[in-house]
Amino acid sequence: MKFESKKDILFSVIILGLNAFFITIIVLGLINGEIEQQEYWPLIVIFGVVILIFWLFFGTNYELTKQDGLIYKCGPLKGQIKIEEITQIIKGKTLWVGLKPATSRNGLIIKYNKYDEIYISPKTNETFIKKILELNSNIKITE
Repeated sequence: MKFESKKDILFSVIILGLNAFFITIIVLGLINGEIEQQEYWPLIVIFGVVILIFWLFFGTNYELTKQDGLIYKCGPLKGQIKIEEITQIIKGKTLWVGLKPATSRNGLIIKYNKYDEIYISPKTNETFIKKILELNSNIKITE
């Protein structure tokens, strides 16, 4: 089952505002003729950053399967965690440090292996937890 990432209003405003700022710089520089031809390289870098930020924002999702476990994608960041390795899920918290393929606050902190943890933000935490418990009922759920 595939889960899209929840889009937090604060995160959306920051991401879309940042991209609007970068695009405005590029467009105004080109329209006003303030950018010489040898100065196109910084524009290419800025355009690359804009594409990367959009990829992170719109390309974040999670998939649960019995065979592959939890597969997460966040732009170029991809990974997989086996369902059997997951020991605990903490609901409604935000992980401020560590691996965070998420676009919202108040998601899920998934603890796996002995000391590893990852923060994700599916659209509905309850649906995700229900589905993962169907695959492994030994996972401890904490609020």
